[in-house]
Amino acid sequence: MKVGGLIRVPGDKSITHRLLMLAAMARGVSYVGGALTSLDARSTASCLRRLGADISPLRPGSVTRIAGRGRLSRPRARLHCGNAGTTARLLLGLLAAHRFEAQLTGDRSLRRRPMARVTLPLGRMGARFAPIDAATLPLSVRGGALSPLRWDLPVSSAQIKGSLLFAGMAGGVPVSLLEPGGLSRDHSERLLRSFGFAVETRGGRIEFEPAGRVVPFEVQVPGDPSSAAFLAGLALLAEGGELALPGVGVNPTRTGFLTVLRRMGGAVEIHELEDRFGEPVGTIEARPAPLRSTEVAAAEIPGLVDEVPLLAVLAARAEGITIFREVGELRVKESDRLSLIASNLRAVGADAEVVGSDLHVRGGDVPPRGRVRTDGDHRIAMAFAVLGTVRGANITIDDKACADVSFPGFFDTLRQVRRGQG
Repeated sequence: MKVGGLIRVPGDKSITHRLLMLAAMARGVSYVGGALTSLDARSTASCLRRLGADISPLRPGSVTRIAGRGRLSRPRARLHCGNAGTTARLLLGLLAAHRFEAQLTGDRSLRRRPMARVTLPLGRMGARFAPIDAATLPLSVRGGALSPLRWDLPVSSAQIKGSLLFAGMAGGVPVSLLEPGGLSRDHSERLLRSFGFAVETRGGRIEFEPAGRVVPFEVQVPGDPSSAAFLAGLALLAEGGELALPGVGVNPTRTGFLTVLRRMGGAVEIHELEDRFGEPVGTIEARPAPLRSTEVAAAEIPGLVDEVPLLAVLAARAEGITIFREVGELRVKESDRLSLIASNLRAVGADAEVVGSDLHVRGGDVPPRGRVRTDGDHRIAMAFAVLGTVRGANITIDDKACADVSFPGFFDTLRQVRRGQG
């Protein structure tokens, strides 16, 4: 297989969620170009419409218009967050500062994901939840006047951090957060700084002061680095050619996968850097290269947690044994992602096992063949689709449609890249 061309990946999912919410909190009309049009992004837009924002349809290639009222309004119906943990957790932060009750739910997968990580500290700030423990969806939240918060996060998580910072922003109170281990993606901090809020990070502690104000804005969303990772991985496994991915966000808290790929011998480079609304953006170029094993340290995981499935399938084609340390957090993603990675690698003939909270993958060159069970997890589907491009592979994926959660049209793009028609 050879690759080629210039491919624009969909807009960044994390940034799209946050921009839609900030625009809904501004008084006036904002315009967001290049917003992700995936199922997760549409869940956020749908919830915000129920909360009083006027949002135009999310369509590929169009500019999204958001008319906000400065505050959210009491919803007349339950807020359905679909499969989007970011939607649920960030909304809970905003709703904690509003004096009305709202009910949130999600699909079967989201209803299994832990919510106490945000409801507990939001409760300390003054929000009330039902049921009282609010461990999972569905739940209801009644917000109001909030108190300042000083909190140590149980895990490094951009969703938890973003929820509490958004609560501080909407409620006008200081927030001090400590992230254990490595820092998670910092899109919330960068966006809040762009509106004049004071956000500083010192020794792993994030200090927020409500000194700014969200006003209407216009912005172009950069391409999603997590989506770009799968195409870069495809290029590394190819037998020839080169792939260019322009306009991709290269925020240092999102590009840990590039560091690991280079350590594995991957030929990946970043060119044409620019700054866009506080976010660095550039072109990622990737081409085929023989891969070798590595060890991914626990401190690296927060910066590449969404790319572990892709890195694991690449490790299955690398020389030696690759170890991912302390990846237990993958058990509470859209699926038990950790178990699925290992079991699916074994199902297609690779050697992988979970040892405690570590993942071990032994590389090999036998063509992967077998059936992959996704449990509706988009990143599992995309990772094994990439593995299925190697010579002699015959992989069947049980649910290709779930890739639309983050990368609409992923399988069409895969075919386009393999034909070299960028």
